[in-house]
Amino acid sequence: MMTTTATTTTISQHDFYGDDDGDSETSISVSVIENTKEEYCLFIWPCSVILAEYVWQQRSRFRGSTILELGAGTSLAGLVAGKGMVGANVTLTDDSSKSEVLENMTRVCELNKLNCNVMGLTWGVWDATIFDLRPNIILGADVLYDSSAFDDLFATVSFLLQNSPDAVFITTYHNRSGHHLIEFLMVKWGLKCVKLVDGFSFLPSRKASLLSGNIQLAEIVLSCGKSAA
Repeated sequence: MMTTTATTTTISQHDFYGDDDGDSETSISVSVIENTKEEYCLFIWPCSVILAEYVWQQRSRFRGSTILELGAGTSLAGLVAGKGMVGANVTLTDDSSKSEVLENMTRVCELNKLNCNVMGLTWGVWDATIFDLRPNIILGADVLYDSSAFDDLFATVSFLLQNSPDAVFITTYHNRSGHHLIEFLMVKWGLKCVKLVDGFSFLPSRKASLLSGNIQLAEIVLSCGKSAA
């Protein structure tokens, strides 16, 4: 459902159901502010929908965890993680230079009555804030779209996982021609994929029918022998 609030701004509603479809006792709703004429990071892409659904379906695993979303943009996955039925401690991040995106993230948290942390985090930049982050789970929806940023992304993920060696990076991405580059960079930065599934394999049919693309969900951890720096 879309509600127009300005010329280019909309509020989209995203529903997640439990075992009993539509049962309010086992469902949540998340509202997201999108801007259709702004940067791509203020628009919900299929990878975000799939990652958010994964968080919801795995909510018992996420419950009470410390979650960090990288390149959060509209923050759908992180918002689901922060909802009461999941109840994770969520930090939403995006490029420190994108003030309009960070401001939008804050407004979305207020809209959903969530007390998520919002902070700027630029991949490949080691400022003071990143050293204090100790997430159990790192999320990233469609963060593997610009191959020129892959190295900085994996460097950041590797650093965060070294600070929290038992943590995992869960990402959804379009399986494009850069797949071999992704594999190479995981090895370079001491990472390995422990789970790789078709993003549509767990998506409810009512949502899958609205999306398209070859989307993978990967869970990535530190390779054996890696330890905190």
